[in-house]
Amino acid sequence: MEDLSQFHHPLTDLFPWPKSKKEWEPYRLSKGQLEFFQEEGYLSGITLLNSDQISALKKDLEEVADPSHPLHHLFHEFHSNESEDPDSVLFHSLGHWRISRAFHDVIWNPAFVMAAHQLLGERGLRFWHDQLFCKPARHGGVVAWHQDYSYWTRTVKMQHLTCWCGLDDATVDNGCLYYVPKSHTWGLLEKPALAGNMDGLMEFMNEAQKAAFNPVPIELEAGKGTFHHPLMVHGSYENRSSRSRSAFVLNVFAEGTLSNSDETLLKGVPIIPKGAKMEGQFFPLLMEASL
Repeated sequence: MEDLSQFHHPLTDLFPWPKSKKEWEPYRLSKGQLEFFQEEGYLSGITLLNSDQISALKKDLEEVADPSHPLHHLFHEFHSNESEDPDSVLFHSLGHWRISRAFHDVIWNPAFVMAAHQLLGERGLRFWHDQLFCKPARHGGVVAWHQDYSYWTRTVKMQHLTCWCGLDDATVDNGCLYYVPKSHTWGLLEKPALAGNMDGLMEFMNEAQKAAFNPVPIELEAGKGTFHHPLMVHGSYENRSSRSRSAFVLNVFAEGTLSNSDETLLKGVPIIPKGAKMEGQFFPLLMEASL
């Protein structure tokens, strides 16, 4: 068993890679979809996975979620319950692409890569890091309102993108994602704690932002994805339903993003000096600026 971050190409046939511009065409977003993203700060309902791909990822999820996994030390972060409250469980991890072939290869899923490439202006596309967010049935915890870039200021300039994809159907009842439309225009707010107080971000909003705080639920079938701007305010409520809600997240940035810190960017990743380009083993190039 080895660290899969050494391989910057798919290792299985789970996500066939297009061999020509023509084969890429079915994955391209429309002009209307791109305009919606620019206006609202998000784009949802993108088909990313088929049933076989969902099954493969769910199988690997069961394996990597086990703290006794022999490659457990490769995680950048691993929280069996980030909330630390047994009645409000949120499994959260970073780095499982280094351990699981299915989660390694989903980074090279052409449906994801093309959409991300377009949403970032068709510039070169690099992987930043992955995440898992899992809420068990009946006692799943919250993810407090936040902006992703408030956790990523150690990289500049802000040219990042997040993709969230469910491995279970996500509904209001089982703790689906919520967005605050157009909040990506608010600028960078102060950073609250991610877990715990759902409304901690509110104290950092001005009166106009509070008046415009009208979250919308993003209900999605398993295998459907949603993309959002790095300043989009989002979060998710608890899961008290009889169904689990598991999802993975892929975070990317445009080619040319720089380190903004002389400290470790991710646990287990060698320091990239401040001002140096984000690249190398842990930040693979997924697509060039042009096909």
